[in-house]
Amino acid sequence: MTLIQMQPRSANANPVHPMVGDAMEAAGPQVCDDMTVEVALAVTASARAGHLLVCDEDGLCTGLVTQTQLTAIRDSAAYTDQVRLRDVLGDRGPFTSPMTTMAEAEHAMRYRRLDALPVVDDQGSALGVLALSR
Repeated sequence: MTLIQMQPRSANANPVHPMVGDAMEAAGPQVCDDMTVEVALAVTASARAGHLLVCDEDGLCTGLVTQTQLTAIRDSAAYTDQVRLRDVLGDRGPFTSPMTTMAEAEHAMRYRRLDALPVVDDQGSALGVLALSR
């Protein structure tokens, strides 16, 4: 009989159900919801980012806004230079948890037609962003 030494596999090595926390990107630029749309557009341009994570005065993530959305708002007839991000975001979310499976997150993103989804912890602080590859 030959003794075979087994090496334990890492929990992240080829998981059966990959999790969002394993695939998310760094949070990237985060801005406060009292920022104007015009300033937010300048931030996306200077950061060369396609999106911004928006946080409230307590530092909790309230949503994500894309450069395309900001441009559409700025180009609308109702736009003024006083429009703030909190005015255009509406309800909080959508968000996902780092413990959500990739399959569930991808399904939700495709159903809601989202290109990117903020990943938040239990307290609502932004951890990163999950982006669909096209």
